[in-house]
Amino acid sequence: MAPARRDCSGWEMLLPTGCLLLSVLLFHPALAKVCNDRTKHGQDNSWFARDGENLPIMVLMPMNESALMSSISQGIEPAVQLAIQHIRESRNYSFSLITKIYDTECDNAKGLRAFFDAICYGPKHLMIFGGVCPSVTSIIAESLEGWNLVQLSFAATTPVLADKKKYPNFFRTVPSDNAVNPAVVKFLNFYNWSRVGTLTQDVQRFSEVRNDLTNELEKGDIQIADTESFSNDPCVNVKKLKDNDVRIIIGQFDENLASKVFCCAYNLNMFGSKYQWIIPGWYQGNWWEQANSTNCTTKKLLTAMEGYISVDFEPLSARQIKGISGRTPKDYEREYSRELQQKGVEASKFHGFAYDGMWVIAKTLTRVMELLRERKRQNTYHNFTVGDREVGKMVLDVMNETNFFGVTGQVMFRNGERMGTIKFNQFQEGREVKVGEYNAIADVLDLINNSIRFQGVEPPKDRTFVRLQRRHINVPLYSILSTITILGMLMAGAFLFFNIKNRNHRLIKMSSPYMNNLIILGGMLSYASIFLFGLDGGFVSDKEFETLCTVRTWILIVGYTTAFGAMFAKTWRVHAIFKNVKMKKKIIKDQKLLIIVGGMLLIDLCILICWQIVDPLKRTVEEYSLEADPQGRDIAIRPFLEHCENTHMTIWLGIVYAYKGLLMLFGCFLAWETRNVSIPALNDSKYIGMSVYNVGIMCIIGAAVSFLTRDQPNVQFCIVALVIIFCSTITLCLVFVPKLITMRTNPDAATQNRRLNFTQNQKKEDSKTSTSVTSVNQANTSRLDGLQTDNHRLRMRITELDKELEEVTMQLQDTPEKTPYIKQNHYPDANNILSIRNFTDAKDGEKSILKNHLEQKPQAQWGSMDPSRINRGPLEDINSPEHIQRRLSLQLPILHHAYLPSIGGVDASCTSPNGSPGSSPRHRHMPPSYRVMVSGL
Repeated sequence: MAPARRDCSGWEMLLPTGCLLLSVLLFHPALAKVCNDRTKHGQDNSWFARDGENLPIMVLMPMNESALMSSISQGIEPAVQLAIQHIRESRNYSFSLITKIYDTECDNAKGLRAFFDAICYGPKHLMIFGGVCPSVTSIIAESLEGWNLVQLSFAATTPVLADKKKYPNFFRTVPSDNAVNPAVVKFLNFYNWSRVGTLTQDVQRFSEVRNDLTNELEKGDIQIADTESFSNDPCVNVKKLKDNDVRIIIGQFDENLASKVFCCAYNLNMFGSKYQWIIPGWYQGNWWEQANSTNCTTKKLLTAMEGYISVDFEPLSARQIKGISGRTPKDYEREYSRELQQKGVEASKFHGFAYDGMWVIAKTLTRVMELLRERKRQNTYHNFTVGDREVGKMVLDVMNETNFFGVTGQVMFRNGERMGTIKFNQFQEGREVKVGEYNAIADVLDLINNSIRFQGVEPPKDRTFVRLQRRHINVPLYSILSTITILGMLMAGAFLFFNIKNRNHRLIKMSSPYMNNLIILGGMLSYASIFLFGLDGGFVSDKEFETLCTVRTWILIVGYTTAFGAMFAKTWRVHAIFKNVKMKKKIIKDQKLLIIVGGMLLIDLCILICWQIVDPLKRTVEEYSLEADPQGRDIAIRPFLEHCENTHMTIWLGIVYAYKGLLMLFGCFLAWETRNVSIPALNDSKYIGMSVYNVGIMCIIGAAVSFLTRDQPNVQFCIVALVIIFCSTITLCLVFVPKLITMRTNPDAATQNRRLNFTQNQKKEDSKTSTSVTSVNQANTSRLDGLQTDNHRLRMRITELDKELEEVTMQLQDTPEKTPYIKQNHYPDANNILSIRNFTDAKDGEKSILKNHLEQKPQAQWGSMDPSRINRGPLEDINSPEHIQRRLSLQLPILHHAYLPSIGGVDASCTSPNGSPGSSPRHRHMPPSYRVMVSGL
């Protein structure tokens, strides 16, 4: 069982011996002179000139069995004697090494006394070999320069002794505790671990190793995520490491506290495939059983310990080649084992370093002897002598040049520190298994193939790797909605084809085909925006995404304004024709409606351009909380979502919504005002109201739900797309489907004034209007009575003129040869009818009179019968069904031709029910007053 390396007496033992050390430092020249005077009679500096000399070497070790670390010395003495034997047998050295062991008892005071006794009363030692306890070794090593002696240690691993300013004459064949740090950094780099944490026991030895490790990690560009130190209870510090997401933990603590650390790790679930522990490798075998002072069972400790990596120096080289002694490490180990059996002592893990140390001394002294003999030959004086200081300087220089292969590997010093081999072991199934080694001289890490077994399928990650995952729209969902959108665009294309093909048909022409085309264009633009709303950073770059934000916003806003602007402009013309009598002599053509739509679009462009210049839309990324990997990998998923936002998003959206809201209200007003227009080809008020209602409700619901689901792109896109599809489709269908149905069933009915169904309602409306006006304003009763009287008189006149017109029509049909005469004598009566209608439009009570006029005219046609005509024959009865049909066939075209000029159609002055305009001089020279605008249809 290999003994542990530990501070035998602790640095607290240095205080009682402080005065003694101070006296040594102050008076060691005088003491050296006294001791040298007492031993000078038997010694001189001519030892290098003779062969076969016995060269004394001072050996400092704790030999008392009651002293700490005495087991190390007991296992070292056989190795030292074996080395002296092998040196003598090699016959390459002209001297014999004689070792004299002085017992330091691992006590500072006793160690110093043993050292002074050796100096004063022993032979003149050329070198000091040994130094096991750190405190004793450091005290003696600090005073060696004054004694011109060089010390070579085989077991002192404390990093303190690496300070060459304080310990210039100290060497060691065993690597220091700091020697493992470059190996650890190399191991970390091998697995690409660039983020670690340290957990250090709060004592000087481990703190010094931690400080050196920090420097090495900084050189290796490895981040130290957290540094924790503890004295007794490590659980709080282990918890901090976990909170800081430290996965690779480098520990510096003894085996007594190691059990506590792994117990805390087990309780905090800091073991397994996500964590890697790296700890010192010099613990005793089965340390978890002997040092378990926790409430965790051995099974729990073994579970938490499984897979840890331990790092320590290699006691014997794994390279089986013959070294300086002519033996392989295996050969030496067999001989050493025989020596142990003969003496009945336990092995020491430092025996190989002690064995190589004796070879270092032999080679050093041999080289010094050669140098001194060479200098003596070159010296012309026969009494050549050399001082102790000069010999000590030569020993230092030769020691730094040491380089040979021993049983512990390549023996080489760098500033007094051994450049050795560091081994890596892994705890696997209750035991440590060697998995690799690090050669400090070559700076090479050699790991045994397939020897390291990690708990997971791959090495642990040095941190919780966060993989950004874009929350994108599912391709199947995008495909389905895109297909529906394409179908909607095909439907819009079919409506466009229908509208263009039938643009000269009376039904389509009266419904403004150009405005219909704009409605279809606006719907197709709205459809097209759906494709853009479904694209994100997975399809386009960040710069293109920002452009996409602007383009899709512009397309949707312009499409909306184009569709509803054209619809409302068309409705405004109907309202202007039928409600605003002040415009009765203006012809409202499609060009003017295009200007109105263009004005609406101009407002949109002004808003959008200002938006783009002042506060353009930019790509923003919203990140969400970490989520576990659904596939069970050692990564965390951080979802993120891309948005199109700007600084004052709320203000700009408020401006757009306010403008669109006013546009919708204006459309509702026009639809309400034109609700009683009885020509289906002109009156879309019912369908406009339905469109505005559906669009308004869907937009409000869609905007609210879209805002609430902004972190769910699939739901948000689905809602936005469905709202756009629904609104566009409903609007197009309400505008064009009735026209399609009418075109297929009764293409002429839509352009006819439904007077028969309208008469009774109109009478009731007249009665309600008269009653309402009387009840509201008693002062206007007399004026209203006068207007009603005039209205009645004019309607009677219209009835008489209608009868005359019917008679003329009958005569035209029965006696064609009298046509020229009839044209000359009866056309003035027709013109008088038109003049009366024009006159009714110019009255102050225009709406009431016109409404009564339109009511009484069909009533006169259908309900009035002249008594003088009752007894006439069938051919002379103008109220017979045949005559009624003929009269309607004549009057409706006249009314139709009277309306067309108001929408840019055929001029009333250029059309005659019986012939071309050129056949009548009256029609060619009709004054402007006869170009009327029918306001009662």
